[in-house]
Amino acid sequence: MNKDLTVGEPNKILWQFCLPLFGSIIFQQLYNIADSLVAGKFIGENALAAVGNSYEITLIFIAFAFGCNMGCSVIVSQLFGAKDYSGLKTAISTACIFSAVVCGTLMLLGILGCDPLLRLIRTPEELLADSKLYLDIYVWGLPFVFFYNIATGIFSALGDSKTPFYFLAVSSTSNIAVDILFVKAFHMGVAGVAWATFLCQGISCILAVLTVWLRLKKIPCQNKPALFDSNLLKKIVVIAIPSILQQSFISIGNILIQSVINGFGPSVMAGYSAAVKLNNLVITSFTTIGNGISNFAAQNLGAGKYSRLKDGFRAGIKMVWCLCIPFCALYIFFGKYLLLLFMEGSAAAAMLTGRQFLWILSPFYFVISAKLIADGILRGISAMRQFMAATFTDLILRVVLAFFLSDLTQSAIGIWCAWPVGWVIATTISIYFYRRACQKFPK
Repeated sequence: MNKDLTVGEPNKILWQFCLPLFGSIIFQQLYNIADSLVAGKFIGENALAAVGNSYEITLIFIAFAFGCNMGCSVIVSQLFGAKDYSGLKTAISTACIFSAVVCGTLMLLGILGCDPLLRLIRTPEELLADSKLYLDIYVWGLPFVFFYNIATGIFSALGDSKTPFYFLAVSSTSNIAVDILFVKAFHMGVAGVAWATFLCQGISCILAVLTVWLRLKKIPCQNKPALFDSNLLKKIVVIAIPSILQQSFISIGNILIQSVINGFGPSVMAGYSAAVKLNNLVITSFTTIGNGISNFAAQNLGAGKYSRLKDGFRAGIKMVWCLCIPFCALYIFFGKYLLLLFMEGSAAAAMLTGRQFLWILSPFYFVISAKLIADGILRGISAMRQFMAATFTDLILRVVLAFFLSDLTQSAIGIWCAWPVGWVIATTISIYFYRRACQKFPK
């Protein structure tokens, strides 16, 4: 059901809109968590480390899909808010053509470049074959990743956050069952984990795209929409490229950090692989709510209701801080039991690594969540230069400090301490830019 985010009390509207988005990202993360869980429990510590090692590279591909999602979603939100339905349909078809070209290019690069990249990040020889196998299968499923992201971006732009939730709830729970079936019953190893994700993402993508097509047919247009528009492409690219750069450079930064972690051996790699999945569950949840704030801001910008931008920011902060409290408590006090989902209790060194990671990062969730809400407003109003400045500050600080502090402390704890420092400084910058941007609009 399409929903106009320009009317109604912002707190209520955003809770109704963002809660299904939060639920969706929980199920989305189950894909990756299930892969690591099954690999660690049913194959072994090396398989867990291999999947975790590959995961950082898959995030680069996801970054491009996410950028296409946001480029389409923000522009479609603005056109939906302005009631320009013909332009809306043209923007969607333009975004699909653009995404297909980007996806094809990445598939070619992935097929040719995964092995050199795995060697570049110092993947241990005993993990190389499984890491490459997982990535090779993942690359062939990229069209599903891209077009599913485009479909969810369209749903969000139209104010519908429930439909993607339903798709993900079914497909991600199915993924867990298929993971176990392929690994436990068919003894397919790491390949079984990858093929399960490929299959479930493919079904989810096909159903989502079909639903979008049926939904768009019901939206009336006075004029027949064009298939492609270069001006709309420019607007999409203005949002998409910074979003791609944001996510891909973060992923590249994580790969550089992964290369430092790899120097501490498979046990630290396995502990980090498990803990970072739990951390990414939280950060991605905040990012997704920030994306919902972007749709809210974009619709209201299109409708000329500028005063609602600050209301949306305040409502978003309340929302993410309500999530911070249980996540922070859970990771600090019960992190051990969550990590046991991914590894055996006998893996003492890996367990200690994972617990230290969660203890250091989780108290700062209150900080990074505020940044991601401010970034959501900036992206929704197309203030992309400011958005990029805050993002790169966080990234550069984390990477540089990870190298410096790991060398200084001669332990992985130095790497984990790099996260909070980057988050604090980047959050300060994001909130400053948000306040400056909002001052430019008439009251």
